[in-house]
Amino acid sequence: MGTVNSIIVALSVMVDEPTVDVEENLDASGALLVTCFPSVGFVSSIVAHYLVDKLELELVGGIRHQDLAAVCLVQDGKPLPPIRFYSGEPICNMERCDKVVLIASEIHIPEKLSLHLTTEIINWIKDSGVSSTIMIDSFSHGIEKGHSIFDDQEGMDSILGIGSTDGAHLILDQIKVPLLKQGVVSGMTGVMMGECRRRSIDAMAILAESNGDVGQGVIPDARAAARIIGSMDVLLPAVQLDAEPLLEEAKRIEGQIREMMAVHLNPPQDVGDAQTGMFG
Repeated sequence: MGTVNSIIVALSVMVDEPTVDVEENLDASGALLVTCFPSVGFVSSIVAHYLVDKLELELVGGIRHQDLAAVCLVQDGKPLPPIRFYSGEPICNMERCDKVVLIASEIHIPEKLSLHLTTEIINWIKDSGVSSTIMIDSFSHGIEKGHSIFDDQEGMDSILGIGSTDGAHLILDQIKVPLLKQGVVSGMTGVMMGECRRRSIDAMAILAESNGDVGQGVIPDARAAARIIGSMDVLLPAVQLDAEPLLEEAKRIEGQIREMMAVHLNPPQDVGDAQTGMFG
């Protein structure tokens, strides 16, 4: 009876844990990992789509879990998992970095799943030999829920960084992103940064101030996304563009995000009653 109970407990744990499912031949050793989970003004989503296009990254897998929204995104007639892995080998100026892996998602991640998802991603980082991680995020002082950022900079052009290690702080200094001195960072970025420090993993978060809003009536913020992309051109020369073309490209991708996204993918409350959204 004890053996049967142990098997039942083990199976229930397996069901509850997220699963990273990527191509077997994916070699992420020494890669720079970029994570883009939902953020204010869809800034991270715009950055993700830009990097996929500009660096010619290929879809190599995703993450599955029963508590993720029961949806797939559709682009160019093909379904995409809600949390996706992309990979490629652009020029990278970071030490030990000769390739890029990107995790992208436009769906709301339930709070109860954040730690489980973070643990699975970090386990994959350790097992695959990823060298460094950059998390793309954004914040807005006008939104009650989300990050609480104490920002000394005036205006809407702020861009701030967080580093889990001294080495990560050096990289942020290299790309001229000032450190966030005080604040509270929530969601996947907050949980992942805390766990990366606990497990001594080199990780950075880059947050741009956005005037976007979350929920119904969302307005993607291409300008905030362009500031983040501009800060990354030191690390990834392949993304370097002049300011105006960069903004135009971000605006174009902003339009793609509008077409791909239904408001119910990031519901303010329950996704259970959401209806299918189609965009022709």
